Amino acid sequence: MSTIAHARSHALTHAWRGMVAGLAGGVVFGVLMAMSGMLPMVAMLVGSQSALVGAVVHLAISAAIGLVFGLLAGAVADRAGVTIAAGLVYGAAWWVLGALILMPAALGMPLFPMNTVAMMSLIGHLAYGLVTALALYGLSRSEA
Repeated sequence: MSTIAHARSHALTHAWRGMVAGLAGGVVFGVLMAMSGMLPMVAMLVGSQSALVGAVVHLAISAAIGLVFGLLAGAVADRAGVTIAAGLVYGAAWWVLGALILMPAALGMPLFPMNTVAMMSLIGHLAYGLVTALALYGLSRSEA
């Protein structure tokens, strides 16, 4: 196998592992969102107010950003501590980017809202990052 083909193979492996891991993190974060009534707000991103639509949108986003996490952290995902730290940083980064900037901007709300909802969102994003990292680590270890 050529060097380029080998690199592509690794990238695809990291990507699908990240996507699966992101779905795992998304399910945990989604449960937290459902319990706090936040899924209808996520549905508003696609012009709906349905909690079910919000859950689907949330899982799609979770899979996509999990795929990116897999590409970024896949090469070190067999090292638990590094992967967990990276997952927590990644979750916090997506809290700032997603919950404090992109989501409010998309919904015509003020940027950087610092309120109870934002703090609950931080907890959810950290949970997403932790679960995604643990799942990526587990997937990486299972085939090592």
